[in-house]
Amino acid sequence: MLRSLNTGIAGLRAHQTMLDVTGNNIANVNTTGFKASSTQFQDTLSQLTQAGAAPDQQVGGTNPAQVGLGVQVAGISTNFAQGSTQVTGRATDMAISGDGFFVVNKGGNTFFTRAGAFDFDSNGNLVTPDGAIVQGWPAVGGVVNAGGPVQNIGLPGAATTAAQATTGVTLGGNLPSDAAPGTEVVRDVEVFDALGESVTLTLAFTKAATGNSWNVQGSDSTGATGNTTLTFANGGYSGGAINVGGVTVDLADLTGYADLSTLKVTDKDGRQAGTLTSFSIGPDGTLVGSFSNGVREPIGQVALATFDNPGGLEKSGNSLYAATVASGGAMVGEAGTDGLGTLVGGALEMSNVDLSQEFTNLIVAQRGFQANSRVITTSDEVLNELVNLKR
Repeated sequence: MLRSLNTGIAGLRAHQTMLDVTGNNIANVNTTGFKASSTQFQDTLSQLTQAGAAPDQQVGGTNPAQVGLGVQVAGISTNFAQGSTQVTGRATDMAISGDGFFVVNKGGNTFFTRAGAFDFDSNGNLVTPDGAIVQGWPAVGGVVNAGGPVQNIGLPGAATTAAQATTGVTLGGNLPSDAAPGTEVVRDVEVFDALGESVTLTLAFTKAATGNSWNVQGSDSTGATGNTTLTFANGGYSGGAINVGGVTVDLADLTGYADLSTLKVTDKDGRQAGTLTSFSIGPDGTLVGSFSNGVREPIGQVALATFDNPGGLEKSGNSLYAATVASGGAMVGEAGTDGLGTLVGGALEMSNVDLSQEFTNLIVAQRGFQANSRVITTSDEVLNELVNLKR
């Protein structure tokens, strides 16, 4: 049989594979986080029909004569170039800007993905559309331990932030130096105990009979009291404080000029317990919760992974990849560190398929398939002529 028959068949198979790869790329043109693949060919063994010879004094050298035996697929490589970013506005959508993969757990197995279309399940876990749970580091008391092992992360609906007792209040503004003796200025301040219970702290400033002085009387709704005297010199006050029920009221910023009564609370600590109302995602993957008491603190951080050879990852379906011996082990870290990209919240990375290139590849594969089919047809005609030599 003619060698060209098998060569043509090998060409048909190789170009059919190229068509399959190109068709899959086009089918996934709108798949979130999809990475296009490309086909590389290489020739197969060549049959040596005449060996090469070295030159000598009488005869020049000759080159070897070889006949190729066809083509084969050398490999199908994945293009991990960045896809375009599409803003969705959904708080749970995330896109990686740069290198890296999300780490997810499905059925006890670890996978990796670039598709950040996440949502929350009934247990509050952050999951992919097919139920794989996103991995990261949950926060404990508002602190994330990014050096520990990755765990399931989410946004539990029962998340709360602890109450904090008020220990300090700062007053600012002016007490009028020209106020009549006995004039009283009263300010009520809401403070909190260790359980987050609201306590009213009342501060009464009474103008003394002589000089630019004020008597300060403090009391709260639990019955605690405290008092001091403020004396201003040239409108300024050298500092001082009053303590009422464990709350220190700083009076150092007060002034005593004429015609102004602007006494106000400029700062205080303490808070009630709060429940989670919303969240946002930072560039480093930190999930920051907003609580009903006005506190914002981390509740977790999304982990990213990178590989020495991302092209060695094995596609596992559902936009997931599995690590292999070719890819090497996953190196897990925080977004924005150690060569990992940053995260963009409320956005998705789209497919990096280039349609113009893929349609061109279709033409190339089709013409290659046609050309190899012509090789088979021509070989068949030659065999037919050979059979017809004897009529």
